[in-house]
This record gives sequence, C-alpha cells and structure tokens, in this order.
Amino acid sequence: MGMHSILTGSQLALRAAVGGSIAYYLAAFLQLQRPIYALVAAIIVTDFAPSQAKRLSLQRLSATGIGGMCGVAVWSAFGQAQWSVGLGILIAMVLSHACNASAGAKVAGYVCALIILDSGDDPLTYAWYRVLETVLGIAIAWLLSLVPRLIELKEPAGPKNGS
Repeated sequence: MGMHSILTGSQLALRAAVGGSIAYYLAAFLQLQRPIYALVAAIIVTDFAPSQAKRLSLQRLSATGIGGMCGVAVWSAFGQAQWSVGLGILIAMVLSHACNASAGAKVAGYVCALIILDSGDDPLTYAWYRVLETVLGIAIAWLLSLVPRLIELKEPAGPKNGS
C-alpha cells in the first residue's frame, strides 16, 4: 500500500470521525431518541467531493424514507410478529428498486426491520426520529465535504509505455 493511499484514506477517516462525532453529540444535545443513527448517517455519506456526498445523501435519505414507510405499514397491519420482519424487508427492498432507489435497498430493508422490531407501541414516531437523525447526520457530512482536503495529492503516475 503506497503513501498516497494511506494519506487519502486517513483524510477520509478523519472526516468520517469528525462528522460522526459532531452528528452524535448534536443529536444527543437536541435530545433525539437514538443519536447513533445520526452518527451512522454521517459516516456513510462522508466523501471529499460535495457532489458525491450529495448523491450518497439522497440515497440514504430515500432509503430511510422508504424503509420507514414500509416499517410503519407492516407494523400497523401485523404488529411485531416475527414473521412480518421478512415480509417488511422484502417489500422495502422491492419498493426501493421500483422507485429507482436500488442503491439504498439494503438500508431500506434494515430501517424497515428496525421499525417493526424496535418501535414499541409507536412506529410512526420511531420512524420520524430515524428520518430526523438521518437528516442531521447527512447535513453534517455534506458540510464537511465543503472543507478542502488537508493535503492535496496528485495521483501517482503509472508505468510509462515501452519501459
């Protein structure tokens, strides 16, 4: 592994660590239910380029919304029956693909399962908080994507033809 890869990876790791920490502590300060989901969202969408962070953010947000809606619907229809988790995951992932949001299909299934299994008696409030926490994490990551790199590195040159 070259020095270029190590420095680039370290800079991205630093952004993810700072973004995740800020998102977590801000969510806790705002007394959101589960600050860890703000942290996760910030880490997942962290990138150097604002355009890439925006693309990842839209994927994450749409997946959270689809998973949230499916989780609430399945919970409302079947409660927290263990078998309904598989059905909810299936519906959320198929709907993600149908909505041209296939990049977030796994996240949609995951969020749906969380709502079915972990929302207690109020899945709508639980889903709403997951969306708020995700938006907070995304916002922090996107803001950090606007900060220039600490060290700008040129891509290493490959071998020359004929060498």
